[in-house]
Amino acid sequence: MIIEKLTDSALQILAPAKINLFLQVLNRREDGFHNINSLFQAVSLFDRLKFETRPEPGIDLKILNNRELSTGNDNLVVKAFQLMVERFSIKSGLNIELEKNIPVSAGLAGGSTDGAATIYACNKLFELRLDSGRMADLGAEIGSDIPFFFGSGQSLVRGRGEIVENWPVPADYHLVLVNPGIAISTAEAYARLKRGLTFSKEPFNLARCATVIELVKELERCGNDFEEVSVGFHPELGIILDGLLNNGALLARMSGSGPTLFGLFDKAPDLEQLRSRFSGDWHFCAVRPITYTHDGST
Repeated sequence: MIIEKLTDSALQILAPAKINLFLQVLNRREDGFHNINSLFQAVSLFDRLKFETRPEPGIDLKILNNRELSTGNDNLVVKAFQLMVERFSIKSGLNIELEKNIPVSAGLAGGSTDGAATIYACNKLFELRLDSGRMADLGAEIGSDIPFFFGSGQSLVRGRGEIVENWPVPADYHLVLVNPGIAISTAEAYARLKRGLTFSKEPFNLARCATVIELVKELERCGNDFEEVSVGFHPELGIILDGLLNNGALLARMSGSGPTLFGLFDKAPDLEQLRSRFSGDWHFCAVRPITYTHDGST
């Protein structure tokens, strides 16, 4: 997260998307979640959130750029605020403006990053003095991907998402995100994998890497478990992956349970030229991997 103090009672936070550089789904847990093994990487596609305290309790959430996104109790911003109110007896409220730039239900953790930003804003604006570990623990109660956003932006993520280990890897490369605009239900994606309680799979151990080439070679040893089953149901995903590789990407992969795909390039491609080589009406976005600290610096 990138944090800017606006006034003593207001903050602006740039909340980043993430991609999964690799993703294994190991088995279904007794609590209904799945154990995963993944390398999360924050990228320079941001939702912009402005938070301002107000004397009245509750929140007034305004969403820009997305008329379909709920402002009700299923929104992770609302869930995060309600959790903080319950745990810390917060009496006043927040006015929140959310400029939604990260696609919804796209495998980029757009809702989770907004929930994490809300926990952070409550901590700062209401002077709760929580450290990153405590905020991550709170986030895990409402969303499996939320704890990641209290790390460095590069983490090995295990368990159901609550075990986060900062894992520095080279970041001097470029990414192109491609969203084909199809809907892939996360629940359906997990169901298609058919991971039961007794399913056994050896977790991939990512070696330390000093260069992008070393990183790519390591990542080629482990993909995204959702990718094969999703491509079977949505052939356009395979077309995009092949197209990225045929146009200079060192690695092409799906993020999360999809549908967003990414290509990893050693040099920045010409985005318009790249887009012209694909026949589908898909959304392309150029981003960079980022790291950050919780004082707002990158």
